[in-house]
Amino acid sequence: MEQQKQIQALSDEYSGFQTELSTLVAARQKLESQQQENKSVQKEFSGLTDEANIYKLVGPVLLKQETSEAKSTVEGRLNYIETEIKRIEESIKGIQEKCENKKMEIIQIQSQMQQSTGQA
Repeated sequence: MEQQKQIQALSDEYSGFQTELSTLVAARQKLESQQQENKSVQKEFSGLTDEANIYKLVGPVLLKQETSEAKSTVEGRLNYIETEIKRIEESIKGIQEKCENKKMEIIQIQSQMQQSTGQA
């Protein structure tokens, strides 16, 4: 009976890790999408001259922006996104390891249960 409670508790923890894992994967996908968008913008900027007019949408208004400032902003965004993706991937790796450990614990308790019912 005690072992069943342990299995239930471990299963609940495992489910929690699975939920956290899916949240992290969704966050990574969103960041990867933003990364692709910003790379597209960066590619567009690379073909522009320094005299080109770039406008930034601020609320309902388009404001003129310096080309160097716009390029710098996109570069900074890409660096930030890359750092966040790496951080999330590390978190995903950690959660996957925790899931694997919980799964192994559950299997171990189940095999102990089977052995004890086989002996009884």
